[in-house]
Amino acid sequence: MTDVDELTPVAQDYLKVIWSAAEWGGPPITTKALAARFATTAANVSVTLRRLETQGLVVYQPYRPAELTALGRRLAVAMVRRHRLLETFLVEVVGYSWDAVHDEAERLEHAVSDDFLARIDALLGHPRRDPHGDPIPTPAGDVGVPETVQLEEAGAGTYLVARISDADPSLLARLAAAGVRPGASVELDPRRPELLVDGRACELPAEARRAVRLSAPLA
Repeated sequence: MTDVDELTPVAQDYLKVIWSAAEWGGPPITTKALAARFATTAANVSVTLRRLETQGLVVYQPYRPAELTALGRRLAVAMVRRHRLLETFLVEVVGYSWDAVHDEAERLEHAVSDDFLARIDALLGHPRRDPHGDPIPTPAGDVGVPETVQLEEAGAGTYLVARISDADPSLLARLAAAGVRPGASVELDPRRPELLVDGRACELPAEARRAVRLSAPLA
C-alpha cells in the first residue's frame, strides 16, 4: 500500500484523526475518544484498529492508544494535506466562509485525485497555511508545525493569532465574529479579564481560548 486512494474512507478518517489528535501537543487519542469522534462503539473502533494493524498502518494494543507506523503517518499526513488544500480552495476560490468550510472539505477529501490536488495547489500559488492557520504539508510530507502557545496558557504580552482549531464550526463562527482569526493581534494583561483583539476588547470563554494558538510575544 503506497497511496491514500488505496484506503477505504473509514481508514482515511482514522489515520487523519489519530495524527491530528497529537498535532497540537496533546496526548494520543484513545479508543473511547475515537468512538465518540466517529459516533460508534469502542468495540467497533477496536475492530477497525485491528484491521489497520494488519495493513501495517498502526500498532494497536487493547486499552492503549493506537500508534501510527511510518507508513500510517505518511498516509495520514497525505490526508491532512488534502483536507487543508481543499479548505483553502473552498475559501479563496469558491467563496466559503472560513468557519463553514471544515465539513465540506471532510466530504470532498475522499473523492479528489492527486492530479486535482496538484492543480489546486498550483492555482493557489502553493499556500503554506490553510484558512485556520494550520500548516499545509508538502507533497513530500513535510509539515513544518510552527511554535505556538495556547491562548488559555499564554502570559501577559502582545501576540499574533497563529492557528485556530476547526473542530467546532459554531466556535469558529463565534471567534470570527469577535475578530479572532489568523494574523490578528492579541494583547493579554493579567489585570483585565478581557483581551484586546486588534485593539478591541473581547471576552472569550475557556473553550474558545483553548481553540486558539498564538505566536511568540511580539517585541
